[in-house]
Amino acid sequence: VIFNTPRGHLAVSTPEATAFDLVGYLKHAGGIDNVATVLSELAEMLEPVVLASLALLSPVPWAQRLGYLLEQVRANDKTEPLARHVADVVNETTLLVPRAPAEGALHDARWRLMANVQVEPDL
Repeated sequence: VIFNTPRGHLAVSTPEATAFDLVGYLKHAGGIDNVATVLSELAEMLEPVVLASLALLSPVPWAQRLGYLLEQVRANDKTEPLARHVADVVNETTLLVPRAPAEGALHDARWRLMANVQVEPDL
């Protein structure tokens, strides 16, 4: 989104784009727990259809992680269009945290994701 200011134009991320950036850059965003905490606060501003449309522009694992994390922070009402997108395009199961070990991870069938860490948002 572009805002005009007295000094020029200012580009500002939408809540939905920010959500995808958070799950795409977990390490830079302070880790999975911090991402979940921010998503819990951002969730009320998210538009489910916009999330699904942005999923078309993002790596598939980002959509899987975002949907899973939104459900973990009880924002299930934001996930349905995103879940349909994942069901249509996902060919492989992904890890919640790419660099964490997969041993003992729980499989989430809806998101085709291995929950290889326990998410502990600061709610």
